[in-house]
Order: sequence, then C-alpha cells, then structure tokens
Amino acid sequence: MNQFALQQGISAELRPFPYILEMGAKKNGAIQLDAFPTATGEGIRIYYIIEGRFEWCIDHQPYIFYPGDVALVLPGNAFGSDKGILEIGAFTWIQLRLQKPANGPMLPGAWSGLSESEGAAIGKILSLNRSPALSRFSEAGKILKCIHAELLGQEIGYQARVNHQAAELLIQTTRQMTRQSYSGRDFPKTFMHLEKMLRQNLAHQWAVEEMAAMVGMSTTLFNERVKSYSGFTPINYLINIRISEAIKLLKRPEISVTDIALDTGFYSSQHFSTTFKKLTGFRPSEYRKNHLRNK
Repeated sequence: MNQFALQQGISAELRPFPYILEMGAKKNGAIQLDAFPTATGEGIRIYYIIEGRFEWCIDHQPYIFYPGDVALVLPGNAFGSDKGILEIGAFTWIQLRLQKPANGPMLPGAWSGLSESEGAAIGKILSLNRSPALSRFSEAGKILKCIHAELLGQEIGYQARVNHQAAELLIQTTRQMTRQSYSGRDFPKTFMHLEKMLRQNLAHQWAVEEMAAMVGMSTTLFNERVKSYSGFTPINYLINIRISEAIKLLKRPEISVTDIALDTGFYSSQHFSTTFKKLTGFRPSEYRKNHLRNK
C-alpha cells in the first residue's frame, strides 16, 4: 500500500474539489506513541481499516476497529486515541465538507448530483450518527481506492468520476448505518470474548493451541480466523494486547517496571523492555519518564 496525504489548499490534486478537505492512506509498522491525539475536524471524516486493530474514541466513546470496519466522525466531534497511540496497521481516510444550513441537517453540495430530498435524507441520517463504528463495510474501502486512483490518474472525465464516487460513499455509508443497529458490532462474539479472557489473565503464558481450544476451533482454523480478522498471527495479536495493557500501567508510577512485565505476561523485565522498544521505539522506563514529564 502506498502512503499519501492530500490536503485542501496544499495539494494540487484537490483544487477542483473544494469539498474534499483531505484524503490519505497510512501504513504503520510500529506502535507510535503520542502520534494520534484526539482532535476535531471541520468536515465529516470516514476512516477505513485495511489491516490491524485500532482502539479509537469517537465523541469520547471508545471503539475497537478491525479490518473492513469504518470510523465515521461528524464535524466538530473529537476523534483519536485517548492514549495518543497509533497502533500497528493500515488505514485510509477522507474528510468531506458538507453544507450546514442554520436550521437543518448537513447537506451534500451540488457536486453530489443528489436531489434536494435525497440530500436532506442523507444529511439527517449522518447527523444522527447512531452508528459511528460501521463493521464489515468493505465497499467504503473500494470507493476510497477508486477516488485516489482518479485523483492520481486525472484521465478524461476524472472530475465527474470523483464527484460520483464521493456521493456514492455518502450513499453507501447512510445505507450501512440504517442496516446496523447502534450496538450491532458485527465482529464475532467469540473473539471479543477471547480478548476479554486474555486481558483478565495476561500473566498466563498463553499458547496458540490453548487459545484455539477456548473458542472451540482447531489450531489451523484459529490461526486463519485471527489472521483474517486482525491482520496478525495469534501470537502477535496477543503481544499487541500485552503492550497495550503495559502502556496503561506505565502511567502509574507506583508500579515497578518489573511487576508490569510479569503482570502482562513477559518472561522478564529484559524481555519486556526489548519487545516494548521494538514496537514503540522507547524502553519502558523512557516512556514512563516522558509521560511523567509531559503531565
């Protein structure tokens, strides 16, 4: 996946499309600390997860996103990681400026080609935003990929194609929202239950065979399913959970680094330090020192 970032007013590709505030794609190969702080945006933001597992907050509510999921963020709503962490994985996004009448819902502009009644209906559904976390919405990823290809290629008719695809993205997003209930996160409950069990006893030295047995699967099928849903092998998936919990504990100065290492399932403080540095770029003591200094 090629990384890119286009911004209105800076990137020439977006000049014909004043309603596209930004568009980009990012592939992150290591956990980055203080790299994804909570922030608000002027437009409506749509993030599509390509691979990995991300813990993000939308309007101060926590959500977990997996490949194929979409984060939908309304203008002015806070969005980001409450810990400021950008996890390992890849995602693409777009931010669209919609019209906002004084009394009424958001409206797509004339660029969308939607009728007044259709635009109002879409704006109303988006404004309610009862489903800020949309699961298994692969269509969004295909549309974003198409928009980027058109912006890059700029072949004849590309402006009409970009406008059409942006409108299609809003249409498909609102349809997905109406199909999905507020609590209807469609990630299999077995894996959600497994992660809960792992977090409750991270000090245990979990084996892949043991985790597979907990959800009633063969080791081969379990490996395939975890890789399919998260983009990680089961062991790497578990390591990311361990590091995520360790980061929370490092913010509590009364707990020693050695205790944190053992409590989160590392063999020793050295093993913990080596793994933490590999994934974050910092040793645990360095991260704690930086966190306490910046409080």
